[in-house]
Amino acid sequence: MSNKMNGQLFKEIVISGAANLALNYKKVDALNVFPVPDGDTGTNMRMTIEAGAAEIKNVSESSIYEVAKKASRGMLMGARGNSGVILSQLFRGLYKGLAGHSSVNAVELGVAFKSAVTQAYGAVLKPQEGTILTVARESVEYVNEHVTNETTFVEFFELLMEEGNRSLQRTPDLLPVLKDAGVVDSGAVGYLCVIEGMLKALQGEPIEASAILENTHVSVSRTFNAHSELEYGYCTEFILQLQYAKVDIANFDIKVITDFLETLGDSIVAIKDEDIVKIHVHTKTPGVVLSTCQQYGEFVTLKIENMSVQHSEMSVSEEECNCDECVEMRKQQAPKKFGVVCVASGEGLVDVFKQMGADYVVEGGQSMNPAAEDFVKGFDSINAENIIVFPNNSNIVLTAEQAAKYYKDANVYVVKSKTLAQGYSALTMLDLSSGDINVILEELQNVISNVTTGLITYSIRDAEIDGVNIKKDDYIGICNGAMKVSVADRLEATKALIDITDIREKDIITIIYGKDVDEEELAALTEYIEATYSNVEVDTINGGQNVYSYILSIE
Repeated sequence: MSNKMNGQLFKEIVISGAANLALNYKKVDALNVFPVPDGDTGTNMRMTIEAGAAEIKNVSESSIYEVAKKASRGMLMGARGNSGVILSQLFRGLYKGLAGHSSVNAVELGVAFKSAVTQAYGAVLKPQEGTILTVARESVEYVNEHVTNETTFVEFFELLMEEGNRSLQRTPDLLPVLKDAGVVDSGAVGYLCVIEGMLKALQGEPIEASAILENTHVSVSRTFNAHSELEYGYCTEFILQLQYAKVDIANFDIKVITDFLETLGDSIVAIKDEDIVKIHVHTKTPGVVLSTCQQYGEFVTLKIENMSVQHSEMSVSEEECNCDECVEMRKQQAPKKFGVVCVASGEGLVDVFKQMGADYVVEGGQSMNPAAEDFVKGFDSINAENIIVFPNNSNIVLTAEQAAKYYKDANVYVVKSKTLAQGYSALTMLDLSSGDINVILEELQNVISNVTTGLITYSIRDAEIDGVNIKKDDYIGICNGAMKVSVADRLEATKALIDITDIREKDIITIIYGKDVDEEELAALTEYIEATYSNVEVDTINGGQNVYSYILSIE
């Protein structure tokens, strides 16, 4: 094998690394510190690197710098969760370290990996040792101590893996919470899965990208069923590569397509750029559109979405289309001064946040963190001068901040709401009347600092966390991030958690209950709180969320 790595070889190893993580992401998810059914580190990292792999899959560029830059861009926009953001920043630093190179040897690659570590550490406000950062740093330092101009790329990545695995085993000694839970750092395991996949490609045994597809699960909406009617049609978008074998490209008039589309739909946008045509149309017969347009060329990209499904899944009666063209049309209007973006999971919470004034709700949370691209889509759809973002999950704050950093069409301010309870309370108190963003943000921070968050879910394994002995299938109570209760009965676990909070010093408790809670249990819990803490007002919201039976906001 050549002692130089170019863009095509780099592409191969990145795709193999992504595929290897796709095969192992569930193992990474299982390494959650808290034994709750919301492990998502592997899922986040997998979706992040897959976004980068997809960006370079069909790239024929020979420059390693250019290919790495494209991979970084894809991962930047696809980054999910803290682990995904850190992984995207490692690749961002890697591409920066490759600047000026069309190909590199092992020594030069080692320098680029140093840049990767520096970038990742710089992206985290308070870097935590015993995590993916430590494993990346120590393995890269080890490689650079041993690499020479004669080192092969197989040897380079073998060194990364050797020290990476040793560093991984040391993570519990650096982070006591890992030792208490009896696990190693999950983000570091995900990172080493990527490195292992890269090594296998260099050894002539690449992990096939089909592994990515085999592990991809597609959920089908059941709000549109056999009795439904196609009321809103399909949002149909595609890019058509005009073909010389089919038309005279230089003289092809786009009006041929627009005149035809007007007979089948509306919201039409048709643009010709040399030999490429971009089309957007809302139509009930997308098949006819496609078969007709294929007379002129072949499809480069294609997206068809049932707008009746989108509409039926939203409680707001007039949900705006958020495709690129419709968003662009809204941008032509005068922007409003303030817009609000929230993250929520569960149909009930999504509806509540919209009713409370959120302009755009990014759907996600525990077990499925949104990507930076999801936030950007929300920012684009609002058309506001200033956008206030409520991430509502500690594992989503970094993603929101990354999206905000690279968004240039508005001033974006991320409120560090780390729980849905904090986000809910902050949104109830949001007051934009001053018009001063600094005053608004200060008031929101004061609200958040006064919120006590309680969470009730079930344990997926035996563990001892924060001095609490936990049995598999127990219901566990978490208060402000600390494990407090493990009880076999859910109602008793919830009562016990409430009893050890500062509820006596508070005025209101909002119970956001999940899909698995029935009316009888909710009534019993409400009755208990009212009888025990008569000074506290009780409010209930049907959040419809998974994973957490109860989210308690005490303020």
